[in-house]
Amino acid sequence: MTDSSQTPSAAAVKGGVTAYLMVGGAMKAAEFYKRAFGAEVAVAHPVDDKGRTMHVHLYINGSSVMLSDAYPEHGHPLVKPQGFNLTLQVNDIDAWWKRAMDAGAEAVMPVSEMFWGARYGQLRDPFGVLWAMNEPKG
Repeated sequence: MTDSSQTPSAAAVKGGVTAYLMVGGAMKAAEFYKRAFGAEVAVAHPVDDKGRTMHVHLYINGSSVMLSDAYPEHGHPLVKPQGFNLTLQVNDIDAWWKRAMDAGAEAVMPVSEMFWGARYGQLRDPFGVLWAMNEPKG
């Protein structure tokens, strides 16, 4: 773990529900999310002697997203993300999509017109997390 004397102060949590992702390489994921989604790092704990980070707090599109590396020795092994997506409500889906794809995301469902009156698409980041983008028409 990290030395508590190096623990950064807390940052304001934005949004009513906060996604907390465990990924293989939290600091690498934070850097990817900066490039792909315009994320801002609010707080990041320093890496430990194994290169892992126990907590990274990001702001993405007006909400908080938190990350950590896996710590199997503390009962938190890395598992493949499944059964959810993180949906970004956006105003310019084409610009958001292009930035994410240019950063290295993989298209899962290309952006298209949907029956609920929006343009919607899904992509997967290099850490296995499924992201969706939704732009209401109108």
